[in-house]
Amino acid sequence: MRKIYIFDTTLRDGEQSPGVNLNTNEKVEIAYQLEKLGVDRIEAGFPAASPGDLAAVDAVARAVKNATVIGLSRSREQDIDAAREALKNAQDPCLHLFLATSPIHRKYKLRMEKDQVLEAAERAIRYAKQYFSKIEFSPEDAGRTELDFLCEVTAMAIRAGATVVNIPDTVGYMNPSEYGHIFKTLKQNVPGIEKIQLSAHCHDDLGMATANALAAILNGADQIEGTINGIGERAGNTAIEEVAMALATRADFFQATTSLNLKEIAKTSRLVSKLTGMVVPGNKAIVGANAFAHESGIHQDGMLKEKTTYEIISPETIGLVDSKLVLGKHSGRAAFREKLIDLGYELGEDAVNTAFAKFKDLADRKKNVSDEDIRAMLEEKLVDTPEVYALEQIEVSYGNKSTPSATIRIRLTDGSVQEMKAEGNGSVDAIYNAIDALTAENVELEDYSIKSVTHGKDALGEVHVVLKQDEVSAQGRGVSTDILEASARAYVDALNRLIEKRKSPGRRDKMSLI
Repeated sequence: MRKIYIFDTTLRDGEQSPGVNLNTNEKVEIAYQLEKLGVDRIEAGFPAASPGDLAAVDAVARAVKNATVIGLSRSREQDIDAAREALKNAQDPCLHLFLATSPIHRKYKLRMEKDQVLEAAERAIRYAKQYFSKIEFSPEDAGRTELDFLCEVTAMAIRAGATVVNIPDTVGYMNPSEYGHIFKTLKQNVPGIEKIQLSAHCHDDLGMATANALAAILNGADQIEGTINGIGERAGNTAIEEVAMALATRADFFQATTSLNLKEIAKTSRLVSKLTGMVVPGNKAIVGANAFAHESGIHQDGMLKEKTTYEIISPETIGLVDSKLVLGKHSGRAAFREKLIDLGYELGEDAVNTAFAKFKDLADRKKNVSDEDIRAMLEEKLVDTPEVYALEQIEVSYGNKSTPSATIRIRLTDGSVQEMKAEGNGSVDAIYNAIDALTAENVELEDYSIKSVTHGKDALGEVHVVLKQDEVSAQGRGVSTDILEASARAYVDALNRLIEKRKSPGRRDKMSLI
């Protein structure tokens, strides 16, 4: 069957999601997992946007060995030069150039005529060709570009040396019939089209990103661009896992396949959700918590008799394997290590010892520790952030007719321990007031969310917070069977990340790109 290349832009377009700001270590962590997933191409960022973005793309380029690493660039020489610097250590680098082509963008954003757009794009591609053997060119807002002009732009890109031409539905305006027709027209009318790959980049503003991407495949697209969990600016992008599973499940219809290791889908989804702080909706296709849940009596009866009556995808296909090894407080290190391997975690001896100690502490508070408990415990702090503050102890006093108060004890980097007591409108407010007073950090709580990791009265709770200080924001996570402890841990984690960001200025503002 025809191979469809997967271009993952979670680290670039996905990071443009409001409230998401990945640091360099987090980008590298996700990139490693994308390699395990088997994506062909990883767009690591926009190097010219800031020194921080350039450094992050460079770090991903150094880390990734089995995928093409891509840097985004406007059609400007200084952008191209920044991408050269960021990608100089990549084993397989690629430059992604873009320039808007639609009438509305030409008139209001670029203030350029058609011939000027063609000239600027060709000049940029030819300049980049001196340094990159692989160049993808995107006519931004291609979906709203005149079809005859889009054919002209594509032909120019081929002559200038592009190896991939991407057709972005930048604002999610197209429907599958219209979008598929663009690819069919380009395939039939552009000279030299057989020399390049055509790529589809869809946004989900009208809820048709996946459908449009699949329509592109049916009409000759060679590559699909998207993100894990469909994250991205506004309503998001094509969800890579949805396209991959549609092709795998309906291979009879699409006659196309990907190189993805489908068993890594669930793990990749969880990692991206954890590090971005974007919770996956329960009804999300493929990776939502309810994707394989059946409540209707009729459905349950059918499932008991034959799973395929109501389940077109096996949970095991995406890496959701039922636990056969139940862990508790009497479990030993060997059983714990085996469980880590079963869950796909490759940890060194020191990391295993640290994780085992945390597991024992958790097992003292829970009768049985589930796979999700272990994942949450391990992923609470996947990326090391220097700890200026470490939570040592928390005590909370609450009564429905008294003012809540909290006493917080925090260890500093010099080993000293400080304690502070404060009151608040509620227990969490009291905890955060105490931390603020102790650390003397003036921050604004932008977001606070709680979700249950597992089920039951002793379930692990996960708290996610976003703190803002001036124009810098940072997110933090905390996991515990006690939601107040989880709240404190999340707040301290976010403070540490905020302090680290202050030391490394230069994170870019969010920009609306292709």
